[in-house]
Amino acid sequence: MSQLKYNAMSDSVPGFENDELLDNPIWNSLVTRHASLAVGGDAGGGFARRYPADVGPLSGFAEPTPEAYADLGAIAPEGDVAVLFLSEPPDAPKGWELVRGGTLVQMVCPEVPEQASLSEEIVAMETGDFAEMVALAALTEPGPFREHTAKLGGFLGIRVDGRLAAMAGRRLSPTGFAEVSAVCTHPDFRGRGYAQALVAAVTRGIYAEGLRPFLTSFEANTGAIRVYRQVGFAVRRTFELAVLKPPAVG
Repeated sequence: MSQLKYNAMSDSVPGFENDELLDNPIWNSLVTRHASLAVGGDAGGGFARRYPADVGPLSGFAEPTPEAYADLGAIAPEGDVAVLFLSEPPDAPKGWELVRGGTLVQMVCPEVPEQASLSEEIVAMETGDFAEMVALAALTEPGPFREHTAKLGGFLGIRVDGRLAAMAGRRLSPTGFAEVSAVCTHPDFRGRGYAQALVAAVTRGIYAEGLRPFLTSFEANTGAIRVYRQVGFAVRRTFELAVLKPPAVG
């Protein structure tokens, strides 16, 4: 069985049939709704794609073949990493360094969630907020978040006394789907329900556009998974994270 094919579901999730694109979400995002952002279509055999470095290191291929790894190495900026979601631990060619691994859970939300009651206003993030968003992500480490990650859209935030207290937005977007991502709360403002409210708001926005929402979390991050379940998300499947550094050129 291919590394990027189906992996056993943890929950039964009615309403998410015909969702095969989610079994290889990075690749399918980069060859469908985010094709205009994709780097790699003209490199080598075209077997790999990745996002621009200033958006993030998420990378993918249809199949994890030696040729695909070679193409991925050719399009990775010098000194950068490639982040892959695989069905099994990576079997990368010689010279690739595994910087980080771990089990990820992919969750889907089969129904439109209720909007959480919150006294603070949820506001749309704009270009002028990007620097604060990057700083919040650097502090809380919700996943790869770089200078222009927020350009992927759909980012919402909560401010308290002018400070960016929490945010969430979107990342991958295979045809028919959108991923809730970059969910983070400043340590000074945790325990107020901001994450749940923002995840619900982003998810409602995804449904309003006729798309179906999903998200990805470390399996070990039980606190986050508990919040996502409270919104209405259920585990669909697991992936093996592979943060890989390609061989040095020359």
